[in-house]
Amino acid sequence: MRQALFIAGILIGTTLMQAQVKIEPVAWEGWPNCYRLTNGEVEMIVTSDIGPRVMRYGYVGGTNMFWVQKETAGKSGEPAWVLRGGHRIWIGPEDIRYTYPPDNSPIKVTIRDGALVATQPVEKETNVEKEIEVRLAPKGAQATVIHRLRNRGNMPLEFSAWALSMMAPGGLGMTGFPPRGTHPEVLPPTNPLVMWAFTDLTDPRWKFTKKYLTLKQDPAQTSPQKLGHFNSKTFGAYLLGDTLFMKHYLPPGTAQDHPDFGTSFQIFANADFLELETMGPLRKVGAGETLEHIETWQLKRGVRLDAISDAAIDALLGGLLP
Repeated sequence: MRQALFIAGILIGTTLMQAQVKIEPVAWEGWPNCYRLTNGEVEMIVTSDIGPRVMRYGYVGGTNMFWVQKETAGKSGEPAWVLRGGHRIWIGPEDIRYTYPPDNSPIKVTIRDGALVATQPVEKETNVEKEIEVRLAPKGAQATVIHRLRNRGNMPLEFSAWALSMMAPGGLGMTGFPPRGTHPEVLPPTNPLVMWAFTDLTDPRWKFTKKYLTLKQDPAQTSPQKLGHFNSKTFGAYLLGDTLFMKHYLPPGTAQDHPDFGTSFQIFANADFLELETMGPLRKVGAGETLEHIETWQLKRGVRLDAISDAAIDALLGGLLP
């Protein structure tokens, strides 16, 4: 079977070489059944041994922008949910009963139309089938990641799609507010800024400018931090060394449609990683229906941030903002 998969992968890779994207089976970090997508400049790794999760995204030969938990790398079959790392799709809003079913079993990987589709078996806890489709651009560093939550039960369910990227330690997370205005010209509130019970705005890892908020991932700081907000052009960015990761999400509807007091973006950090999270609106999903949530990813290298200021972050994000 493994040989058959390898032969299929070679054929897939040969076919897609014409489009400058290669998809091939590989072993990675102890998982024997993974897939590598590359256009020669950047690469992504998706494993079929657990998930669905994207476990690597970075330049070829460069740093993995995602955190991978060393203790659980290459493992599978655990009875409870584990951090693991990488990028995943969750059911939101967060609820211990519905958000945390384990994703530690083999999944189905399909290659179609130049994309990789990773599909988890239906969760017995939720009757939801989770799926991540990854499309890498033929050149450059852009990827489109389509998340699907499919109701395989016989009753309507209400939930949101929640896409979480666990970033490697030591970097700086960023997100931007909607366009600012002036007083008294703009009197109504424009967007929420949401706290959790453990949020501490005196923590030095937080920095705020007029247009942006940033959160530093510091392995020496063990207390978690989190904030959320809404932006009709949602984005989160992460600067790690001289490489910048950014993901965009265009939420349908308004803040009032979204859970967690109206957030389309949440940023979280602890001593191990930083998370960039996009959250979709709360929707009623009928039996057999699918909720879809799309992110666009980009990378930019050879960059630096000399100061946390509007002008400096504008320059860093130039050309990448939605």
